[in-house]
Amino acid sequence: MTAEGFLEGRRLQLARGVLLQCIMGGYPAARFYGSDDGDLALIADPTQIHRLPWSDDPRALAICDADELSGESSNLSTRGQLKKVIARYAARGLAPVVATELEFFVFAPNTDPTQPFRPPVGLDGRREDGQSAFSVSSNNGLRPFFNEVYKCMAALGLPRDTFMHEMGVSQFEINLLHGDPLLLADQTFLFKHLLKEVALKHGLTVVCMAKPLAHTPGSSMHIHQSIVETASGKNVFSDAHGEPTAMFRHFIGGQQAGMADFTALFAPNVNSYQRLCHPYASPNNACWSHDNRAAGLRIPASSPVARRVENRLPGADANPYLAIAASLAAGLHGIENELEPSEAIQGEFAVPDNLALPCTLHAALERLKRSQLARELFGQEFIEGYIASKTMELTSFFDEITPWERRVLAAQA
Repeated sequence: MTAEGFLEGRRLQLARGVLLQCIMGGYPAARFYGSDDGDLALIADPTQIHRLPWSDDPRALAICDADELSGESSNLSTRGQLKKVIARYAARGLAPVVATELEFFVFAPNTDPTQPFRPPVGLDGRREDGQSAFSVSSNNGLRPFFNEVYKCMAALGLPRDTFMHEMGVSQFEINLLHGDPLLLADQTFLFKHLLKEVALKHGLTVVCMAKPLAHTPGSSMHIHQSIVETASGKNVFSDAHGEPTAMFRHFIGGQQAGMADFTALFAPNVNSYQRLCHPYASPNNACWSHDNRAAGLRIPASSPVARRVENRLPGADANPYLAIAASLAAGLHGIENELEPSEAIQGEFAVPDNLALPCTLHAALERLKRSQLARELFGQEFIEGYIASKTMELTSFFDEITPWERRVLAAQA
């Protein structure tokens, strides 16, 4: 809308069904969002109005809540769902603290989707060959792009902790500083938007698919989680002697209880499971461990004040609001019901059947359909609408025949 209209307080409204729009652009049946498809009000968060530094023309972006016209948050809004989870913690005198680690690939433009992605040509005239993991000079060929990314992050108030080259070909990772879950979800969303816009200016393509390249590690969005007392700011996962508390165990127990039911929320696309079926550093399990990257729930080595639980299941393609909400809601479920976790695992291990997670989108959606816990925590309307939208996407995928099928199976007939 125009800046004048925004500053005058003109209300922007949106059809409810848009919140269930699938990634191909279609919508599930109207019964999932109200047969009248009435309007929602988009209410700008005054702390999240940003001048877009990459735009040549004066433009701004406002992150909004989607509210019913009666004033309450829409059940279909993922940002609203996260705010409800945070409020449930607040009612217990607690405040969750999170940080996200987002991985992404920088590629040359890909005008033909039947062809694989390729790394861009760097300033040295060469394409990266995948031998630059954690190198101090690995992004020199992309320095103009990254310099503008850093400047735009500063302009948007996005504080960054570390930035590094990851293990994949032209794959990178940023760690955002820990803080309020809603703020981190907003920052993760803004950062992904920033990356794609700045890449276009530099003739590049940024891809946040979970697994854009075969035989290459996928891209995750690990979520680090701790809880503090609102009054004191003390980390409730550690006691006065620096030892783990009962609340720490119960939080892990809740994570384990919810991970299988919520896999479709952490891994929302068909491609998500390409990352998870090759489990190196992408564990498709609900095991927990001290500093073992093969576990879905990892407790990083840290001081007692920084004791936290890392959920390693979500991919870079996950909705940050929904993934953080689902992870925190599962942990709170464990605290409220005093759930005990399994025994911690170390070293190489076999995943017990009860801690294995769905390995396809179809299986994950079937598990979500059967989940009473998901309906209790997120509401019937949201879960049924989410399943309906994702089922449309899965059906669309099955409507196409892949090059692998033509290459391998045609001769077998």
